[in-house]
Amino acid sequence: MTDWPILSTVTFLPLVGVALLLLTRQDTSLGRRNILNVSLLTTVFTFVVSLFVWIGFDNSNAGFQMVEKSEWLGTGIAYHLGVDGISMLFVILTTMLMPFCILASWVSVEKRIKEYMIAFLILETLMIGVFVSLDIVLFYVFFEAGLIPMFIIIGVWGGKDRVYASYKFFLYTLLGSVLMLLAIMAMYWNAGTTDITQLLNHKFPAEMQTWLWLAFFASFAVKMPMWPVHTWLPDAHVQAPTAGSMILAGILLKLGGYGLLRFSLPMFPLASDFFAPMVFTLSVIAIIYTSLVALMQDDMKKVIAYSSVAHMGYVTMGTFAANTQGVQGAIFQMISHGFVSAALFFCVGVIYDRMHTREIAAYGGLANNMPKYATAFMIFTMANVGLPGTSGFVGEFLTLIGAFRANTWVALFAATGVILSAAYALWLYRRVVFGALEKESLKGLLDLSLREKFILYPLIALTIFFGVYPAPIFDATAASVDLLVNNYEAALQAAQSVALIAN
Repeated sequence: MTDWPILSTVTFLPLVGVALLLLTRQDTSLGRRNILNVSLLTTVFTFVVSLFVWIGFDNSNAGFQMVEKSEWLGTGIAYHLGVDGISMLFVILTTMLMPFCILASWVSVEKRIKEYMIAFLILETLMIGVFVSLDIVLFYVFFEAGLIPMFIIIGVWGGKDRVYASYKFFLYTLLGSVLMLLAIMAMYWNAGTTDITQLLNHKFPAEMQTWLWLAFFASFAVKMPMWPVHTWLPDAHVQAPTAGSMILAGILLKLGGYGLLRFSLPMFPLASDFFAPMVFTLSVIAIIYTSLVALMQDDMKKVIAYSSVAHMGYVTMGTFAANTQGVQGAIFQMISHGFVSAALFFCVGVIYDRMHTREIAAYGGLANNMPKYATAFMIFTMANVGLPGTSGFVGEFLTLIGAFRANTWVALFAATGVILSAAYALWLYRRVVFGALEKESLKGLLDLSLREKFILYPLIALTIFFGVYPAPIFDATAASVDLLVNNYEAALQAAQSVALIAN
């Protein structure tokens, strides 16, 4: 394990699949089948290799492991990779979801299948690269480059308003990231390095922290997205193909939350403490407001999209509670939401492939002729609500505990989101699944196919397993979270001591 560059292997293995796809013809049925098989095998193999990262990971070590470093651009900017307890889980989540995205596209994508699969494989490399980068310039390159394949996926294979949605997605996220680039340059001039491990130990001046925090927050808030910069997300989800929505909700939204944990909280602790009330306010507004907006939607994808904004509100709330329960809950919430939201968007895709509409009013009574689908949809709906026994409960509960320790009123208002999420999720489920099967167009619908079972059943198992036994995630993150929280508290105490001496 020490001599094998496993992180580089996992990061760039999807590009091997891209090379094979470039050599494959797509103008025949055999060519299409070969493209699908190569894409699926590449993502499955990448997932299997990534499991060795978890197997070789030492849970008791709070630092970065499996580190790889070599010269890259000169002037101290290096190709530097590594994982800790926080980033390792997101690598596994990314590689796990990708095979499901390929399977979800098996029959629904009919045109330019080779280009579509190439875009997804490149996107996988770029997303993994974000989580394993230990150089802030390398992080920025991966972070920004991920916009391109997602922009193409929405813009080429999306719905009728795909061009508008793709440009809105691109411009929103690019604008925030420009500010982050300026902040990265300022950090390099102040610290003399772009090495994340050194920047974590560098004490930036208090006034500088404020501006750096705002610049990074602008980028990460759009990426998550937070209210009020969330408006690109419903449009992107509605227009994106099913697999595009799965990876957008499952991974791309988590890049913002990961950035807050990797940069904002540990590198700018004084600014994080100062702006925490603002973040709490925005989080509570997101939880309540977007839940109410979800109740008013008539498109299934929009309901789930707005619910994602609400759930990310719990993540930001738990993160800036800056205690062990809050941060652990934020990480668990992101992991859980990763596969639950992906599964919900696939559930929408299942009936969209049959009916070619996402209008809620077009459905009703599907439990009568699609009982397996109704059962799967119910489990993921319950997880989205935060029902005990599902993975969705654990993250929400911990973030609320963390918020309660930091600010009682924040926890009180945020808890109303649990009630509102039950309202919109159960309202959606009742109208789609329950009732009499009266519409003639629905009576001939077939239940889950074997391919659809291969996607939904493993995700059901994960949802229930981590809801009942969340220890594997907590064990992996415990040491890194403790280090993060302790360093944060120590920085605040040191600043208070200096202020007392000055006075």
